[in-house]
Amino acid sequence: MNKGEIAMNKGEETRQKIIAAAAPLFNKQGYAGCVIKDIMAATGLEKGGIYRHFESKEEIAAEAFDYAWTVSSALRRDGLDEISDPVDRLKHHIARFVRRSSIPGGCPLLNTGVDSDNGNPILRERVRNALKGWQRMIRTILSDGIAAGTVRDDVDPEKVSRIIISGLEGGMLISRIEKNDLALKDAMEHLDAYLEARVRAEVPPKGLAAPAKRRAL
Repeated sequence: MNKGEIAMNKGEETRQKIIAAAAPLFNKQGYAGCVIKDIMAATGLEKGGIYRHFESKEEIAAEAFDYAWTVSSALRRDGLDEISDPVDRLKHHIARFVRRSSIPGGCPLLNTGVDSDNGNPILRERVRNALKGWQRMIRTILSDGIAAGTVRDDVDPEKVSRIIISGLEGGMLISRIEKNDLALKDAMEHLDAYLEARVRAEVPPKGLAAPAKRRAL
């Protein structure tokens, strides 16, 4: 490895250090509330040392959100590959959301989505892309289940993905306002019951015909 490669690797290492340190700061304090001095204190770097790797505070915030979302998503998806049944996979995912904290400050999607609503189009676009990716994951699980016959064939994957995400994010918001986890746990119980009653395919006993289709909610 030549000197140029070593310098480049060290530069990227420092850049990632800044992103990792800035992620919980932006997540807890918001874009306006997190100032460069906070990042300097968290990293031990001077202002020039930080802006050597980023063109603006906005770029740091965008990269910090991507990092925070990647970390939280990995925690919430952990163990999914070990579960074959689609409804059980979604219930596991919901439970991970409720019981596993991501990074300090709570859900990056909720925090940054609210924070960027009235401005900062770059951050808002990052949040939209993260939401689309989450919806896509849920839709894929449901579509695979429909193809396998384990999810009802009248289920709308797009609609169910919205129901799950809005239930979880809404429950988290209320729980934060009330300073307890009751609303989030209520959301998990409701979503679990919904998945069992309206999404899981009914398997009739041997020798009996399948029940008539019901319209999914």
